[in-house]
Amino acid sequence: MEYLIRKANFADLISLLELARASFIQAFTEGNKIENVNAYLEEAFTEEQFSEEMENPASVFFLLEVGRKLAGYAKVNFVPAQTDLQDNSSLEVARLYLLDEFIGLGLGKILFNHTINFAKLNRKKYLWLGVWEKNKRAIKFYEKHGLSIFSSHPFPFGDEIQTDFLMRIDF
Repeated sequence: MEYLIRKANFADLISLLELARASFIQAFTEGNKIENVNAYLEEAFTEEQFSEEMENPASVFFLLEVGRKLAGYAKVNFVPAQTDLQDNSSLEVARLYLLDEFIGLGLGKILFNHTINFAKLNRKKYLWLGVWEKNKRAIKFYEKHGLSIFSSHPFPFGDEIQTDFLMRIDF
């Protein structure tokens, strides 16, 4: 399977946003109230919000293309864009999503390994991320790739406060 991972640019904003919204809905509709999913989309997955995130020099978006079609994306954060930790020796994976049709093809591993290689190229000592405690598939995926839970934090999601596990891998 031919694929390409590239850094997103402002010309990608609308297609990135469409991909992000679709993959988020696929990942989080099950097990959540649709009102909370929609509220979060309107807060965090808007053109204005993504534009601000793309303008931030401490954040980088990577797009995964399969046969000229967007299949997934990752967003990584350096300090000061990191959400929980503010550690210059780390890289945060703030988002890593694939569309459902591309799950199970090994592309998640490829995209995740890209973030690890990016962290190493930037001389980071470890990579970390937050994952919803009820997202068993994602937790299993990250554990399989060497991450372990080191903490947790509350995550406001619509009218609920959910819990995210914080996971990391040291290099």
